[in-house]
Amino acid sequence: MNLTLFLHTLRSNALRLLVIAIAMAAWGSLMPLIYAHFGSQFRDMMNSGLIPKQLAQFGGGDLFSLPGAIAIGFIHPIAIILSSVFAVGFATAAIAGERQRGTLEVLLARPIPRRVIYFTLLVCAFIFVAVVIGAFLVGAYLSATVNGVIGEIPADRLLVVWLNGLLLFGAIAAIGLAASVSFDRLSPALGITLAIVLVSYFLQILGSLWPDAQGLQPYSLFHYLDPKAVLTTGASTFDFGLLAGVALVAIVAALVIFPRRDLAAPS
Repeated sequence: MNLTLFLHTLRSNALRLLVIAIAMAAWGSLMPLIYAHFGSQFRDMMNSGLIPKQLAQFGGGDLFSLPGAIAIGFIHPIAIILSSVFAVGFATAAIAGERQRGTLEVLLARPIPRRVIYFTLLVCAFIFVAVVIGAFLVGAYLSATVNGVIGEIPADRLLVVWLNGLLLFGAIAAIGLAASVSFDRLSPALGITLAIVLVSYFLQILGSLWPDAQGLQPYSLFHYLDPKAVLTTGASTFDFGLLAGVALVAIVAALVIFPRRDLAAPS
């Protein structure tokens, strides 16, 4: 890892990271607040049949328990968009964006191996994702404490939920960075990564809302992010291992592609 590039990348993204982290903390604090004030009403409405069970358990989460509320906050589009700022946006622009602007050549002109550049940017991407996911859980924890419902979950398992989220969005970041080192323009790298994220999210949500489509959920990366299960019954080794495996495949692909690429003069 190159320390100069590492510090420059952190410094240039510090303000963006701060804004996203604050937004994620605010969003995370909203879920326990809603549960604490309206959870019993939502539970009564579901038990009365006014709300179909599928609609009441969006993406594996619900508003009838604190673990379910945290889970629904994790899988909600707002959280996905905020988490994707770095998992997708930063990762895909890290190399392809520099190449498109014609500034990558300046970096490559220095005596820094391409693999060192890649690993430096990968570490930065994982740090950004870790901070954003951590901000969500810190917000959720503080809100649950203030609203008097923190006793409904083992607080130490929030660290396991953090690791689960880091593996998911870290895998997405690894895919985005692999796409970034494969193209000279940002649009194809961003398009491929976004397509994977959107299709994966669609399969997970469709399966949670439509029982006949549940067989599609294992093909979604989001299926292996299960905060409710982690907070109630414990972590799944298979889920964690699969997400780590996806990240590893993307990392190996990038390490094979990037050093062997011929970079033509910018057009």
